[in-house]
Amino acid sequence: MTRAPSPRSWYIALLLAVFLGWFGLDRFYIGRYKAGWLKLITLGGLGVWWLLDIILIASEYRKDRWYRPLVHAWFPKKQSGVK
Repeated sequence: MTRAPSPRSWYIALLLAVFLGWFGLDRFYIGRYKAGWLKLITLGGLGVWWLLDIILIASEYRKDRWYRPLVHAWFPKKQSGVK
């Protein structure tokens, strides 16, 4: 059983979406690698996917790969304990 990594920062995800979202780096950061590659190949879905991700992250709707909400901290604390 693999453990999920530490939570992802909402601030960093939003900055990546705004400035480097055309290349899918926001999707790679939150752990959605397949969608990140598709976004990279299509250059942000010709802008549509890029704009949609900015809206979804800013409205706090976007979750990470493990369906956890993004944390409002620049450097989120690592989770302790094993589940």
